[in-house]
Amino acid sequence: MTRILAAWPADLPRGHIHADLFPDNVFFLDGAVSGLIDFYFAATDLLAYDVAICLNAWCFEADFSFNVTKARALLGAYDAGRRLTPAERAALPVLCQGAAIRFALTRLYDWINTPAGALVTRKDPLDYVRRLRFHLAARDEAAYGL
Repeated sequence: MTRILAAWPADLPRGHIHADLFPDNVFFLDGAVSGLIDFYFAATDLLAYDVAICLNAWCFEADFSFNVTKARALLGAYDAGRRLTPAERAALPVLCQGAAIRFALTRLYDWINTPAGALVTRKDPLDYVRRLRFHLAARDEAAYGL
């Protein structure tokens, strides 16, 4: 974790981000995004960090293999609206690592602290440890299809 903190970029473009764009927070109608929910973690932060969260949430298969085809589609659609800068592209591995750690830890907290009978579905924190392994092995943005 120290390595990730030391490599965390400080000078990338910032703006409003959702910070929790998981499939269960996005609604579709006729194949297009029709709504977003759960703005609890919304903040002003690195725009590319939101992309990293999406890569973690949308581009892994059930067996935790990274789907580069989905990543290319996600990144291509993002670039159609706002192009990632070269520095943002280069930072994707560390941003994805940070996002994976964040969700592993928040899921671990919920796993331990959610009382029996709560109307909350606990999610396995190891899912994000598995994603983190991929990101730690990613040498550069090429691992994400760029």
